[in-house]
Amino acid sequence: MSLYLWALQIERWLLSLQWLFLSYFILLNLSYIALNLLSLIALRRYIDRHSLDHLPYAYTGFDPPISLLVPAYNEEATIASSVRSLLQLDYPEFEIIVVNDGSKDGTLAELVREFALQPFPEAYWQRVACQEVRGIYRSTRYGNLRVIDKANGGKADALNAGINASRFPLFCAVDADSILQRDSLSRVVQPFLEDPTTIVTGGTVRIANGCKISGGFLVEVGLPKRLLARFQIIEYLRAFLFGRLGWSPLNAVLIVSGAFGLFRKRDVIAAGGYRANTIGEDMELIVRLHKLKRMSGTPYRITYVPDPICWTEAPETLKVLRSQRTRWQRGLAESLTMNLKLLFHPRSGAVGWLAFPFFVLFELLGPLIEVVGYAMLIIGSILGVYSWQTFWIFMFVVLNFGILLSVTALLLEELSFRMYPKPAQIAWLFAAAVLENFGYRQLVGLWRFQGLLRWAVGAKQRWGEMTRADTLRNDTKVS
Repeated sequence: MSLYLWALQIERWLLSLQWLFLSYFILLNLSYIALNLLSLIALRRYIDRHSLDHLPYAYTGFDPPISLLVPAYNEEATIASSVRSLLQLDYPEFEIIVVNDGSKDGTLAELVREFALQPFPEAYWQRVACQEVRGIYRSTRYGNLRVIDKANGGKADALNAGINASRFPLFCAVDADSILQRDSLSRVVQPFLEDPTTIVTGGTVRIANGCKISGGFLVEVGLPKRLLARFQIIEYLRAFLFGRLGWSPLNAVLIVSGAFGLFRKRDVIAAGGYRANTIGEDMELIVRLHKLKRMSGTPYRITYVPDPICWTEAPETLKVLRSQRTRWQRGLAESLTMNLKLLFHPRSGAVGWLAFPFFVLFELLGPLIEVVGYAMLIIGSILGVYSWQTFWIFMFVVLNFGILLSVTALLLEELSFRMYPKPAQIAWLFAAAVLENFGYRQLVGLWRFQGLLRWAVGAKQRWGEMTRADTLRNDTKVS
């Protein structure tokens, strides 16, 4: 009798979990659909307002100077091409500060050789905490290029050192393994010119694998050969074109990519700079700025701008991709929990009542709920609690919703920026948008679940290294 009651109790638990999982799935997809609609409206308005942006940009004389901060750790293979690319940006006044974060390879030597660096004894005002600065170098060829050599402290610490050394009121954080389009700065700075309360803007990050690079710039958009990298193109389209674009009109953007973000320096310094004790230093800073501004009642804007583009290299092996995604998930957990006061605070507005709960429920806890939900669904079907017909119907609906979201992101891309003009490229991306739902997204969900577990148990993780595919390697020098 006790065995029968035990079995009955398990059946009840499985049925309850099934309904919870089903309710979560419905709420998740309704939220994504709503975000998708917001993105479509915001994109249409943005395109209408900037319909003449394809014309040559006319500088007004009021364009604020910008400090480009480039943290570099073991970037010997690509650092020279990245800096050459930045030197050619089309913007009236900017400086480049490369921060060598205790690299163990020849990153510093490569910079010294390529740009004729010489030690430069200048005053260094430490406004935010960072590790010891061992030396400052200035290029004898390019007056706007400096290099900070410091003890290793991680990406956040390197950015803090760059902030301390910067001279201009705005700074742009750029990854050393990325390249910007020539007009990216003039586009990403626009919200600062249009709205004086703007404190942060972020652009779009796209996958450079398979593209042609010449003279430090992307000259032809292509697709990577490996399917793994093509899946990531679809992921990035989803994340930017209906993720961040949807939250931007609500002033509720919680993520500005660490690969490309423009900040008002005084606000970042007032917030204490980047936190070196978190993996997700870029997101944590954005959430903290939201919290500080909301709690003080200070008007502000954090904006996503869709057309400034930063091209970066995506992982092409499962091992490197797994490391990246577990690190991202842990960074997400740290960013949200460190600023939990923002959640449902009376002053938090849309960011605390909509965006923060969305990220907690669907981005932070989503991998846990999905892994447990799928496991219970399989176990329940094996035990006969649910019919296999119910299982396959549910899987059919889940997969088709995933395909719908991916294809919609690709459609938004085609309706707006059309970065992939060839019909064959669109066909391949459409195939990737379909195929990624059959194994890839589930695998990424499992990796995110592992990242969540690592955060929960307090496992240590440092700024990761990525095996290069040599997409951004370039030996062409600035003329």
